[in-house]
Amino acid sequence: MKKRPHIIIFNPDEMRADTMGHMGNPAASTPFLDQFAAREAVSFRNAVCQNPVCVPSRCSFFTGLYPHVNGHRTMAHLLRPHESSLFSELKDSGYYVWMNARNDLVAAQYEGLMARHATEIFYGGDAPKAPGLENPGIRGAMDGKYFYSHYEGRLRLDEAGRNYSRDDEVVDAAIERLTHPVDDRPMCIFLGLMYPHTPYAVEEPYYSRIDRSQLPKRIKPEECDGKPKMEQRLRDLQHMQDYTEAEWDELRAVYLGMCSKIDDQFRRLCDALKQAGIYDDCAIFFLSDHGDFAGDYGLPEKAQNCFEDCLVKVPFLVKPPKGEPIDPGISDSLVELVDFYATAMEYAGVTPDHTHFGRSLKPVLGNKAQEIRDYVFCEGGRMPGETHCDESHINGPNGSPPTFVYWPRQTAQREDDTHCKGTMIMDHRYKYISRVAGNDEFYDLQKDPGERHNAFEDPAYAPVILKMQREQLRWYQATCDIVPLDFDARFNKEMLWAMMKSNAQNDAERSVIRESIDAGLPMAHVYGALAKFRAENEKNEG
Repeated sequence: MKKRPHIIIFNPDEMRADTMGHMGNPAASTPFLDQFAAREAVSFRNAVCQNPVCVPSRCSFFTGLYPHVNGHRTMAHLLRPHESSLFSELKDSGYYVWMNARNDLVAAQYEGLMARHATEIFYGGDAPKAPGLENPGIRGAMDGKYFYSHYEGRLRLDEAGRNYSRDDEVVDAAIERLTHPVDDRPMCIFLGLMYPHTPYAVEEPYYSRIDRSQLPKRIKPEECDGKPKMEQRLRDLQHMQDYTEAEWDELRAVYLGMCSKIDDQFRRLCDALKQAGIYDDCAIFFLSDHGDFAGDYGLPEKAQNCFEDCLVKVPFLVKPPKGEPIDPGISDSLVELVDFYATAMEYAGVTPDHTHFGRSLKPVLGNKAQEIRDYVFCEGGRMPGETHCDESHINGPNGSPPTFVYWPRQTAQREDDTHCKGTMIMDHRYKYISRVAGNDEFYDLQKDPGERHNAFEDPAYAPVILKMQREQLRWYQATCDIVPLDFDARFNKEMLWAMMKSNAQNDAERSVIRESIDAGLPMAHVYGALAKFRAENEKNEG
């Protein structure tokens, strides 16, 4: 029997694709990921998440289902007891599943549900508290430009010259389990890290590792037209209009510094796999759940119903186990994060327990020029009146307090027309976004790679827009729901008995019907048992 590979999932949060050097960002500092992509893995330039915030995205790529299939399009609707995941399916098939507690996946109110999806959960929190900010008062007054910026700057170092974070603790714990396995089961190891999620803060050497003069040109809001209402509303509420270009550069550089620390942590994990002698036995997946504005469009952080490349294109690198075909380098193929689920399950040799919409990436890993999709999709936002679909309701009927750093976003999300539901379809050249309120969007990515100018009203693009609208409808029809692989009985035993007992001509036949029903036979087989009994009686009497 072929040895099953270890499945290693390294999952930074809020890391956009262009934070890696090999994706063309001259200011990025990710030497290990760049080498990993060049020699051992395929890195997907056009990998798209299915929702631009954490929980819906993870519920999607850990199940192979789009957010709309089971309504996982809010931060407060996680997997519930009737739903399986990659983790529960691998666990049921004999994998030792290790994860850290920050999974943004499983509903926590159900006692024991986390344990259904994992063999071992690392909670952590035992390391000494890391040193804080060099400038702890940087946030300033509520009406200041830093208050909602999510920017915190440089972190202090401890006496050992480190700023040991919860992420560092998770990486060390994963390495400990990988190098000291509990038994000989194949392992699935999931590291769900916080970085480079806001706040924008990082220590040396990462803070100074980014050359500010090499930062790509920022996409400025005054250069844009026809953008979604959410973006202007956020700018109004965050009041960062007085941010200077130097300050935006500092925020962007700190964000890239956080990504550089992720690169070091990933290198440390891979080095441990090699030292343990199991690196070749691993299928390794490096992917983020969504991106970050990081200054583009005059915004920090993210928005759930905006679909610019900086939010929807994410790092996605795959190294197969040794012996599997690999054509390393950058692939321009269109892929979705639901394809992670299909690929991991195929390498593990596990048949999914539900219909899903992921496509295995193995053909592309063997030939990075191979195309498996014509379009990719992302969705977010809510319908009018669905106030339970925004995050603010978690904090009470009046939403979050104004002192909360997420108050601007959660306030904007309470407005129906601002947080309106949208769906993106994209191919190699065009991006179309349909909305239930406000303006639709259309971008010619070849002519306008920064998505500055909404060309939806341009009649020259009308045929392309119509085609993409039809393709989006077909996609929704094909993926709007799934039918469980098992089935439900339409009748219980007493219902069957009530319907069928009148068919009996004597007590013996009544006994056959009753016994067949009690044995759990469906209706057709009960009729069959009765027919067989009558045929045998006729034969004996003849």
